[in-house]
Amino acid sequence: MAVVVIAEDDPDIRRALELNLALDGHEVHPVADGDAAVLAALRFRPDVVLLDVRMPGRDGFATCRALKDDPRTASVAVILVTAATTAADRRRGEEAGADDFLTKPFTPADLAERVRRYGPSPAG
Repeated sequence: MAVVVIAEDDPDIRRALELNLALDGHEVHPVADGDAAVLAALRFRPDVVLLDVRMPGRDGFATCRALKDDPRTASVAVILVTAATTAADRRRGEEAGADDFLTKPFTPADLAERVRRYGPSPAG
């Protein structure tokens, strides 16, 4: 089980992400914007932060940079969720420190696989 913070300004998409990850057994903390994502990351110490790229206020790129620049959250895996697939957007995400990209639209299986990739290894 991974601890996941989701930052998505669209409430329907945020709820769908939350439900899919909860059904997959993860502890999920949904928020509506980048500032709340940074605060949630400090509070919940997630394994993974999913960031919508296009959010009002602090966008996903700026939020990713803030998380990666703070020693308390620098090791958290950040996955940028975006409909933008240009090379410039991907480069911008890499420069911000993103660990991965999930391109919209995606399937629940794609989402679960990405979170499992960066979540804690199973004990055994």
